[in-house]
Amino acid sequence: MREAGLLPHADPEALLAWYDRHARVMPWRVAPEARRAGVRPDPYRIWLSEVMLQQTTVAAVRAYFMRFTERWPTVSDLAAAEDAEVMAEWAGLGYYARARNLLKCARVVARDHGGQFPQTRAGLLELPGIGPYTAAAISAIAYDLPEVVVDGNVERVMARLFDIHTPLPAAKPELTKAAAALTPERRPGDYAQAVMDLGATICTPRGPVCGLCPWSQGCLARARGTMAGLPRKTPKAQKPVRQGIAYVVRRTDGAWLLETRAETGLLGGMLGWPGTEWREAAAQEAAPLDAQWLDPGAEVRHTFTHFHLRLALRVAQVPLGAVPNRGAFVAHQAFRPAALPTVMRKAFDLAQGALDTIG
Repeated sequence: MREAGLLPHADPEALLAWYDRHARVMPWRVAPEARRAGVRPDPYRIWLSEVMLQQTTVAAVRAYFMRFTERWPTVSDLAAAEDAEVMAEWAGLGYYARARNLLKCARVVARDHGGQFPQTRAGLLELPGIGPYTAAAISAIAYDLPEVVVDGNVERVMARLFDIHTPLPAAKPELTKAAAALTPERRPGDYAQAVMDLGATICTPRGPVCGLCPWSQGCLARARGTMAGLPRKTPKAQKPVRQGIAYVVRRTDGAWLLETRAETGLLGGMLGWPGTEWREAAAQEAAPLDAQWLDPGAEVRHTFTHFHLRLALRVAQVPLGAVPNRGAFVAHQAFRPAALPTVMRKAFDLAQGALDTIG
C-alpha cells in the first residue's frame, strides 16, 4: 500500500506533450493538432465508439465502426434504422444488449433532444444504456469537460503510478480518486485519451516500456519495482458449463430455418437456429419440425462472460412443404451467415459439411 501522504510526481502537461507526438489514429478521434485548430469531435461518433469498445478491443471495433458510420452517419439515421438491420451489422461483436441499448438511446436522442446529445454528464446519464463511464468519456472527449474517465487502461496506469495494491474490482473507488487528482482543467478531452493511450501502448499489462513513459520518473511502482504485479485482481470464480442443442435445417430450395431470439436475455433480438434452452443439465430434444435428423457428431464450443457453452448439433434437409412449429424459412439469397452471432455462425460452419453429404 502507499505510505500516507506520498503521491507520485505526474505532470498532466508532460503527458499531453507525449500525446501530441504519439496519439493513436482512431476513426472516431480528432487528432490533437486538429483539435487545437478548432475541429470539434462528433458526440455521436464518440458515443458509438465507446459503446462498441465496452468489453471489446480497438482492433475488433474499427471495421464495425466504419460500417455503422457509413450506413448511419448521424444518430438520427441510426434511430430510423430497422432493429433487424442494426442487430445484423452488430453480429460478431458480442454483448448484444449493447446493440439493443444503442437503438434505444439513439431514438431518445432523436425524439427528445432534436438529434443532439446532452452536453452535460448529468444529461447524458439520463439516456438509455449510458452509465457513469460512458457519460464521463463523452463529456470529456466530445465537450472538453474535466470529467474523470477511468477504463481498464487508466486503472492499470493509476495502480502503478500510485502503487495501489488493493485488488480489483474493490480498488475501483481508490483508482478513480487517484485519476481525479490528476485530471486537468486544460485539454481534459485530450488528457483522457492520452492516459488511455499510455495504458494501451506503454504501460501495458505485460512488459511495460517504462523507458518511454513520460511519467516514469514519478511512478511509485517503478521506483519500488512492483509494477509487474499491478493492478492486482481478485481471482475469478470458475465458469460453469451449460449445454444445449441447435437444429440446423435446410430446405430443398436452399432456404434456412431461423428464428429471432426473445428481446430479453442472452443474444436477445438476434437471429439464430432453433434450439433448446442452455442449462447445466443435459439438454432434452426439442426439434422445430418433424424430420430425419442427423447427428453429425460435432459440438459447438463457445465462451460467454459467465459460462462456457457446449452446443450439440442436429441437421436435416426437408422438402418444400415442411411446416416448422417455430421460426421461419429464410430464402437462400436473403440469408447472410455474417448476420448471425458468433456462436450461431460456428454452428452453421459445422453443419454445412453434414448437410452437403445429405444433399
